[in-house]
Amino acid sequence: MLNSIIQTEITLPVFFICTIASLILGTGTAFVSMFKTKHTQSLAITLAVLPAVVQIIIMLVNGSVGAGIAVAGAFSLVRFRSVPGSAKEISTIFLAMAIGLATGMGYVGLAAVFFVLIAAVILLLTATNFGQQGSLERRLKITIPENLDYDGLFDDLFEKYTKEHVLEMVKTSNMGTLYELQYQITLKDRQIPKDFLDEIRCRNGNLNIVCSKEITRETL
Repeated sequence: MLNSIIQTEITLPVFFICTIASLILGTGTAFVSMFKTKHTQSLAITLAVLPAVVQIIIMLVNGSVGAGIAVAGAFSLVRFRSVPGSAKEISTIFLAMAIGLATGMGYVGLAAVFFVLIAAVILLLTATNFGQQGSLERRLKITIPENLDYDGLFDDLFEKYTKEHVLEMVKTSNMGTLYELQYQITLKDRQIPKDFLDEIRCRNGNLNIVCSKEITRETL
């Protein structure tokens, strides 16, 4: 079952079996990538057809060292011609390429078993929100005039409305006349209290305040 179906040469029935398996497993990879995750149509289509593309390349190389080196060089250029994606997107692209490598060498059964195992792990970790940040964590950005001392300026408000707070960054803006303070805070409740923002406005001169969920996009 896990042995290669390609013997001495690639026949038409073997080619169709490998290609159909690549397309089915590629479509499955696309569904796994889309599960409870924001995605684009272009990524889904790419994941669906990528195993078949890699498969035909591997079949054409078929033991040729020179062709293999040329293919490796072509793949290395793809990284510099594309926009960096999230870590999960890149991992599913590698999964699709691994499936294509397996089917291109005739290991259809091995590719199917590998896909089932990896897909099950990804779906389980995604469904259980593995590694997800707490829903009460927020990124708070406060703009203050240069004449205010930001050290401890909002500590009593943080003590009243948040569980934790950390001043992560201070930067100047508007030619040094303003300071932008960036805090990582953990709220006591899911809703951002209006009184919290109103009291901050009273102290920062009604300048800009931004409180939002922190969105991290990991790239490789």
